[in-house]
Amino acid sequence: GASGHALVVADIIRLQGIYEIVGFLDNMNPQRYGENFCGAKILGGQEQLDYCKDKGIKYIIFGFGDCQARLKLSELIYRKGFSLATAIHPTAVIAADVSIGAGTVIAAGAVVNAGSKIGQNVIINTSASVDHECVIEDGAHICPGVHLAGRVTVGRAACVGIGATVIDRVRIGAGGLVGAGAVVVNDIPDGVLVYGVPARVIRKIDL
Repeated sequence: GASGHALVVADIIRLQGIYEIVGFLDNMNPQRYGENFCGAKILGGQEQLDYCKDKGIKYIIFGFGDCQARLKLSELIYRKGFSLATAIHPTAVIAADVSIGAGTVIAAGAVVNAGSKIGQNVIINTSASVDHECVIEDGAHICPGVHLAGRVTVGRAACVGIGATVIDRVRIGAGGLVGAGAVVVNDIPDGVLVYGVPARVIRKIDL
């Protein structure tokens, strides 16, 4: 990716000081290929993966929010022989026993408390809080300012929208979408959109 979220991820990568950013790939905007973005060149789309491999690049990280697309592309990345980098902002507060999967991005001011398990390709965005013993499955996106109480499960490729609150022991179903500012007090089925206070199912989502 080479837009807003990519700016955030690039900033975290540079602050970590573990990886060097050598370029960006973006399938969505071919008119920008060759452009300088955030201190590096947009090399092209995913067709440039073989070129990257030949140049000795070992790690890739996703700089866009689409949950399903991140999971799908991660399969391609692994098939091509790359590894996924993990980006954790130095101001994030993460308990010592938290497990974090490859490709995950944890942004500035985020808190992940004891006993939580964070899958691969997860985004825990700016100032989100994940309390004790939560499970965030692969590809999920916890948007800025979200608050998850203890023992919440967020299913694979689900997205909890900006400023939402989820009470303890609730499960957000795989592929689900919680609207901005919602208060979730009951389990949410797979693949549905919910919003409101309290959150209610609005419709199914075509995955």
